[in-house]
Amino acid sequence: MTSSIDNTLINATITRRDDQTDEIAVFELAAADGSALPLFEAGAHIDVVVAPELIRQYSLSNAPGETTYRLGILNDPNSRGGSRQIHAELKAGAAVQISVPRNHFPLDLDAEHSLLIGGGIGITPMIAMAYALKAAGKSFELHYCSRSESKAAFLAELKREFGDRLVLHFDDAGEDQRIDPKALAAARPGTHLYVCGPSGFMDWVIEQGKAAGLPDHQVHFEYFNADVDISGEAFEVYAEASDVTVQVGPNESIATALKAAGVKVQMSCEEGVCGTCICDVVEGTPDHRDHFLTDEEKEDNDQIALCCSRAKSSRLVVDI
Repeated sequence: MTSSIDNTLINATITRRDDQTDEIAVFELAAADGSALPLFEAGAHIDVVVAPELIRQYSLSNAPGETTYRLGILNDPNSRGGSRQIHAELKAGAAVQISVPRNHFPLDLDAEHSLLIGGGIGITPMIAMAYALKAAGKSFELHYCSRSESKAAFLAELKREFGDRLVLHFDDAGEDQRIDPKALAAARPGTHLYVCGPSGFMDWVIEQGKAAGLPDHQVHFEYFNADVDISGEAFEVYAEASDVTVQVGPNESIATALKAAGVKVQMSCEEGVCGTCICDVVEGTPDHRDHFLTDEEKEDNDQIALCCSRAKSSRLVVDI
């Protein structure tokens, strides 16, 4: 079973905004009351409440141990509105509510060597990991893949802090500097691979790492958005705690059907990556479509992501 999610919200203030590229803004946050923000570990993220029904997750990109937070946020024209609203509205001095840090992407400091690969804005959790590995005196390399140098944020800092451990890969800089994840993963024994970035990029890096012979427990990743297909045959869901039965249509999510019937469902990403809507399954067999539960948790079939997963059985009973 996954651990319960702490939904505590913190009142924070944007203390600094730095538009580092034409698409990426870097925000520094502090507690509104002047207290220290909760400590976090490398790989952690926070929820940002953009609007009452609009919550998004962003990785913490500063060094663990600091009591302020830093986010790098891409103004994504293909997003569902969160990043566009943040770029338009969050200036220095703005108030914002955030969650306590959560970490579904922890760093293994016992690894013999860590291979950190960030694609685009996926560099953000890798920066925190690089700081943690550097502080611990561990072996690592940090690979930053971007369309071009002009699209890459944090460059001056990364060059200053990580020197020759940083390797840059720009799409417009020629074939000779293209990243080869399979060769990198195979180069040193005991390597642990970490990747974050666009879902297609991540899928490719993960596949290449496994093709290099890395076992599953040495390949680490976290999706923040994903293409998810919620369609399928209609089925029935009984929300046991609410005593409500709904029919879930062929192109409808369980969460949408339950909310329409008056059942309160906590959601955030709506793409099966954040875990906010995870619910216990009492009866029936889920058809897992999410990127949050591990393969082992999916095999147990006792939890389901209500925002995207469906049912293999004609009826599901869930504890909500």
